[in-house]
Amino acid sequence: MLEIYLYTLISILFVSLISLIGILTLFTNKKHLSKMLLFLISFSAGALLGDAFIHLIPESFESFNPLVISFSIIAGILIFFILEKIIHWRHCHMPTSKEHIHPLGKMNLIGDIFHNFLDGIIIATSYIVSIPLGIATTIAVLLHEIPQEIGDFGVLIYAGYSRKKALILNFLISLTAVIGGIIGIVLSKYISAFSSIMIAFTAGGFIYIGASDLIPELKKETSIKKTTIQILGIILGIALMALLIFME
Repeated sequence: MLEIYLYTLISILFVSLISLIGILTLFTNKKHLSKMLLFLISFSAGALLGDAFIHLIPESFESFNPLVISFSIIAGILIFFILEKIIHWRHCHMPTSKEHIHPLGKMNLIGDIFHNFLDGIIIATSYIVSIPLGIATTIAVLLHEIPQEIGDFGVLIYAGYSRKKALILNFLISLTAVIGGIIGIVLSKYISAFSSIMIAFTAGGFIYIGASDLIPELKKETSIKKTTIQILGIILGIALMALLIFME
């Protein structure tokens, strides 16, 4: 159990440090940033869908009742949709601009608290099932966090926060994942089916984010060159998750 705590804590802290990546947007040409995000969002979509279908769903069906797992996957999709509706927890990954305006700061911060808390539970329960599954899920979360945090930093700057305050708030809120990780481990100790159900729930959430949030953003670009980059990014994200099978 100590090993699980250690892997979970290191993974969560590493993911939390990604919250500081927003500062790079201040030193990057907007045109170059847009191209970089185009690939990162594609890569993230592929990794999330790859982790869901290659790792999480097969693992869930092996370890628990298939019908319960199916309902848990559906619940993951539905609850992520409800969270997005109720608290405007958005998964947009492009910096705010005159052409791309986001809801302002406080709502974004509230959404991130729930977002990071769930990330902590997701990472912890994945490690409880197996170390390789935890690593695969951490990588998927990490890849998704990079464009997400760049977008969040842009939202806070647009909302009037100073660069320093935006960075500090983003980082502090990212640490709520630690609380989620601890709760995930504790619940798994006392509720035997919790890990299996949570893994299936996570798969549903990843499918929702990948298919409902990320891919629709990619559809906005229609040029052959950009579409080719998107397809390549998605394939590479899936391929990365497939390669991680050899760790198991």
